[in-house]
Amino acid sequence: MKRRSFLSGLAAGAAAPRGRAADLCGCAPLAQAALGAEAFRGVGSKSRITGLKAIGVSLTPDSDRPYVFVKLETSDGLVGWGEATLEGKAGAVLACVEDFREFLIGSDPMQVEHLWQSMYVHSFYRAGPVMGSAISGIDQALWDLRGKLLGMPVYKLLGGPFDARGVRGYYHARARGLEELRALRETAARTGITCFKSGIPGYYEWIETRATIRRAIRAMEMLREGLGPDIDIGVDFHAKTSPSVASILVKAVEPLNLLFVEEPCPPENVRAMQRIAARSSTPIATGERLVASYSCRELIELGVVDIIQTDINHVGGITALWKVGAMAEASGISMAPHACEGPIGGLATLHVDAAMPNFLVQEVCSGVQPERKEKVWEEWLGFPAMRMADGRFPLPEKPGLGFDLSEAALKKYPFGGTRPMARVFHSDGSVAAW
Repeated sequence: MKRRSFLSGLAAGAAAPRGRAADLCGCAPLAQAALGAEAFRGVGSKSRITGLKAIGVSLTPDSDRPYVFVKLETSDGLVGWGEATLEGKAGAVLACVEDFREFLIGSDPMQVEHLWQSMYVHSFYRAGPVMGSAISGIDQALWDLRGKLLGMPVYKLLGGPFDARGVRGYYHARARGLEELRALRETAARTGITCFKSGIPGYYEWIETRATIRRAIRAMEMLREGLGPDIDIGVDFHAKTSPSVASILVKAVEPLNLLFVEEPCPPENVRAMQRIAARSSTPIATGERLVASYSCRELIELGVVDIIQTDINHVGGITALWKVGAMAEASGISMAPHACEGPIGGLATLHVDAAMPNFLVQEVCSGVQPERKEKVWEEWLGFPAMRMADGRFPLPEKPGLGFDLSEAALKKYPFGGTRPMARVFHSDGSVAAW
């Protein structure tokens, strides 16, 4: 066939009505099944996705990180839940989840990988955080359904648990001064907590004064002094520091034996991260802003980091987090997933953690004392979600992600709209990273 004839044939197919185009490719029309579903009729399950809802939930009307939950319904009467929360961009993610409706309705929920690939590849433009978060929420809901259809917790479907005691975690060290840090150390000894994370004070110019650098170093020294020698400590730079400033800090705090320094520069600046890592023996961690396993490839291939922290609500759900973990494990890199959104993503992360041989520790953005949000989570789910016992998150035994949730329970906290995240500036008015 001549190239011109071939291209004109493609154009005719593209211009055909939906039903006609489906006939040309051998796919069933959307009214009967999702595009691409017919080829799997003989090998898939009989269950079909019949409903999709994206639900915004604001614990406070002015929250900059309202939850975005995804609910999938099936012909079996089963419901799957996932989380697509994206700080500062809730409205965009709600719309993006809805954009994937045609990919899902009529599909077999057991085909998790097939549906993930379709959402990612057929979107043509590679996923950023909005699309990545939308796929994440849908993927988690698909895995929840998969576990419920098979009658097993997701971590068992993934081959876990790797450690029957549960998933090791850490809280944030919300303490001001040595006295409060020492009180945290006593609490840790009493409750079995083995790890905390904190940050560095202030915002940083590209080249900083000695006084500013000394203040950051002193803050990290105080953490070690207050928490003692036996607690693991992570310190989050939050990409506030330039490569030059970060290089000074990570070298200076080597004697503190930190568990890791997180995001010493933006994660997309891989070569700069490599320079920082080469200048210190302090382990380097990053990854919460990365989307899909592909985005971690260069970090892993170059051996830039020691710990990857991709977030299940942004990276592409359970499917993508599992792939990142496998890639990292083959290169001797540990996993410490980020989790600072709602309870569904947090619980979904625990399932992946429990089956990863290179898992290190799991974050939850909470302190040692339960906060209002965690009391709301317990109200929704009926148990204290993302609270540790003896320093570990317990593993659920129920099928799927291990919880029941009523949509009616969420209506008490209606969506308050999208709000921007913090915007901070240096004294000269220039934009600062936070």
